[in-house]
Amino acid sequence: MASVNGNNEGGGAAGARVTKFLQWLMALPSEFSAKVVDVMSQIKKVGKEDPRRVIHALKVALSITLVSAFYYVNPLYDGFGSSAMYAVFTVIVVSEFSVGATLGKGLNRGFATFLAGALGLGSYYLVHSISTEHIVEPILLGTLIYLITAGITYFRFLPQIKARYDYGLLVFNLTFCLVSVSSYRDHEVLDIALKRVISIISGGLISVSVSIFVCPIWAGGDLHNLESKNIEKLGNFLEGFGEEYFGRSEGGESNKLFIQGYKSVLTSKQVEETFANFARWEPCHGRFRFRHPWQQYLKIGNLSRQCAYRIDALNGFLNSAKTPLEMRGKIPDPCIKMSTEAGKALKELAMAIHKMIPPSAANPHIAKSKIAATNLRSIMKTGLWEDTNLFEVIPVLTVASLLLHVVSCTEKLAESIQELSTLAKFKNQDSEFVPKSPQQKETPQPCCHNSGPHHVVTIN
Repeated sequence: MASVNGNNEGGGAAGARVTKFLQWLMALPSEFSAKVVDVMSQIKKVGKEDPRRVIHALKVALSITLVSAFYYVNPLYDGFGSSAMYAVFTVIVVSEFSVGATLGKGLNRGFATFLAGALGLGSYYLVHSISTEHIVEPILLGTLIYLITAGITYFRFLPQIKARYDYGLLVFNLTFCLVSVSSYRDHEVLDIALKRVISIISGGLISVSVSIFVCPIWAGGDLHNLESKNIEKLGNFLEGFGEEYFGRSEGGESNKLFIQGYKSVLTSKQVEETFANFARWEPCHGRFRFRHPWQQYLKIGNLSRQCAYRIDALNGFLNSAKTPLEMRGKIPDPCIKMSTEAGKALKELAMAIHKMIPPSAANPHIAKSKIAATNLRSIMKTGLWEDTNLFEVIPVLTVASLLLHVVSCTEKLAESIQELSTLAKFKNQDSEFVPKSPQQKETPQPCCHNSGPHHVVTIN
């Protein structure tokens, strides 16, 4: 009887496993289709976030197709041989999203390959001319390789070099070692090195040309727009903060949407530095002149983040419900005035950067915010806070102090943008030529002007 029960239990477990497997097998097509739909939606989302990504993918494909002619066209393949593959490698490695990144990598790779190849061949012929002994020659060549690669590797740690030429130094070490080491065994290294250098330069030229002339994506323009949008986000927060904190807002939940925008400014430093580094490689384009002051954008970005840190602290007090509204109501008017006017000033500064005009429109708002700050300091010196709970007063005073710092940051930001306007030669739109209306008539002018004495002649 026990064996029968055991067989029944074993059969039941096996049947359950079979049933579970069949259920999984039947659900497999629906799960697979759900995964495919999810992947396709992610692909679509990436393209919608920035349609230039699709353009970049097509540009890289075009560059690779063009450089493949080194293999497909017989005269080119006969000239380069297997070294033509280095042109394909170069296009794949050099092609980046923006023109500045592509141009920087292309120039780094081209010059590094040329210099390293020449130095590698020079090292081989120098060692070969000094010593003809089979034992001494590899020792001298190894010593030379050791010293040069150690020096180049150390230079990569320098901040100025690492920011712009790190990739070039890496390629230099690679090419120099390949040429100098292989030259010891392969005596036809000169012809091989020449073909590889030409194929690498050709691939770099193709990649750079496609990047510049086919729907170019400029890192400088991205940096310019990023700074403008970041400052605008700060202005949006400050315009709504005063009334929201002091309980005068009527927008409800929709009025709190401005809170989250500024947070992206706090983490924008690395992106700004990357854009500025790439922009320095780019030629003049559009509204950006040759040697445009890209470093000034980094200064503006640092000031924007200083303002964003204080705004982040203000946001913490905005979400805190520990301070009663009656305590906040002791200094509402100057605080609201400071917050609103500083927000308007920041939005005018953002507009000035976007339109590339002098930031003079922000000056009235900055002046009004400074007047409100002076009034607030006068109120804080009075005995307004007597007979009150100190723990309830401190948050309100902290908010007032942070707003005073925000006004100071806004003024410094305006000065920095004015400096950018001077360096980049921003033009005021009001100074442009305005055509005359048809109703305006020109005053007739005499055909000649004579500053000498006038004589009256009477003719009878």
